[in-house]
Amino acid sequence: MTIHFLKEIEQLKKNLLALSALVERSVFLAVSALERRDHELVRQVIDADEEINRREVRIEEECLKIMALYQPVAIDLRFLVAVLKINSDFERIGDMAVNIAERARYFAARTDVEIPFDYAAMADRVKDMLRRSIDALVNLDTDAARGVCFTDEEVDEQNRGLYDQIKQAIKDSGGRKPARYLHMLSVAKNLERIADLATNIAEDVIYMVTGEIVRHKAAIYSEDLTE
Repeated sequence: MTIHFLKEIEQLKKNLLALSALVERSVFLAVSALERRDHELVRQVIDADEEINRREVRIEEECLKIMALYQPVAIDLRFLVAVLKINSDFERIGDMAVNIAERARYFAARTDVEIPFDYAAMADRVKDMLRRSIDALVNLDTDAARGVCFTDEEVDEQNRGLYDQIKQAIKDSGGRKPARYLHMLSVAKNLERIADLATNIAEDVIYMVTGEIVRHKAAIYSEDLTE
């Protein structure tokens, strides 16, 4: 490939990593907005979403332009396909952060409404998964990527636990004021979706580096990690 192709690939990498940093910050701010019931943090997350969307479109256009101009094959084509998928996942994570921020705005306007469920452990695990998936992308580290995939079931279990708690709380309340519980369920669901998307990114890192498609192969996630 020409020097121009290599330069465009390098710029594409930089743009994708810049997007990842924005998305990671949005998730952090959204969770903080919920914990603090902070309107200003809610605003920052919602405002950042427009920039995330712009960057996602720009990266997609860059990928398609490179494919059209240089018609890459083998590992270069695999890289571009993976970037397209990871780029889309980052944009969707940004959307999930906005959803959490909107739930935070609801509770920020209702300081008398207690949030009786502890989201902290689940949120911390999700943020850690996202950070590790980004680190795996930066370092093209398949071991780290597999570790992210292996963690996803733990978040699913935390989500099921929160769901059961909230369902019981709805029963105990006699169905009064269901909106607050629906918002609480939404927070847990959006955190769980971010974990799923972080797992998708990790899977695409494995594909990018090795060419191996690991979706639907849960058993391999624990390979070498449980020995």
